[in-house]
Amino acid sequence: MNRIEGTTRIVGLMGYPIGHTLSPAMHNAAFRRLGLDFTYIPMPVKPGDIERAVQSIKPLDILGVNVTAPYKEEVLKYVDGLRGDAKLIGAVNTIHNSGGKLIGYNTDAEGFIISLKSEGRINPRGKNVLLVGAGGVGRAIGVKLAGVGVSTILIADIDSKKSNALKNHIRKCFGKVSSGTEARVVSTQEIKKVMKNIDILINATTVGMHKKDPCLVNPEWFHGKLFVYDVVYNIETKLLKEARKKGLKALGGLGMLVHQGALAFAIWTGKKPPVKVMREAIIRKVSG
Repeated sequence: MNRIEGTTRIVGLMGYPIGHTLSPAMHNAAFRRLGLDFTYIPMPVKPGDIERAVQSIKPLDILGVNVTAPYKEEVLKYVDGLRGDAKLIGAVNTIHNSGGKLIGYNTDAEGFIISLKSEGRINPRGKNVLLVGAGGVGRAIGVKLAGVGVSTILIADIDSKKSNALKNHIRKCFGKVSSGTEARVVSTQEIKKVMKNIDILINATTVGMHKKDPCLVNPEWFHGKLFVYDVVYNIETKLLKEARKKGLKALGGLGMLVHQGALAFAIWTGKKPPVKVMREAIIRKVSG
């Protein structure tokens, strides 16, 4: 536990529910390692209260917060400016109270790419991607993948409004194929048909977070060259288990969590984040 003093700077996590979060363990371990007078706390914000919660950051002199579901898009309305990927993506997962201004960032996107390349050993450029989930995380991943030049992004979501909105947003940002990327929507019923041409399957939903959850995609539809990435980080999902049973390369969301957190850490503190320490703290927490 970090020692709390009168000078301690506060950062934290806003979302709902957030009882499962591993971010406090990760950030507080990093603060201790660097000897920084900071502490990271959970800030559960119930539906309807997010505007007031964000507005409280300034008067409470909170240095910054991470933002998680379901508020990554809504908080755009309450920040004073956007930096980096946040404006292009249209979603914020990190807010910095800088000079009395609330600046929104999106570190999910770059955190995903770092994890995919450094831990998955795969360069997404030119690949065909099936992205399941078009919420805040899926939006960040989809826009970033278009930006790095994947060949095709097929977007599936049980809420067709979300999948179509993400497709249209990618086309608006990059043109239909101007970045080398074609974005299309597929229904969940069409996944079986398209799987044979997919290089990277990404779960950007919360399906798999609980042991009772089903496998996101029928493993009978997998093929031998498929790479599977699941953003769920608190458990080995059925999707990952089934992929590994078939000898496929598969990666869970722990790396994305660590790298997006490290990027946020650098924004708040101006210090180089101790990434290894942050990863080890999460692994200890998950291991119990």
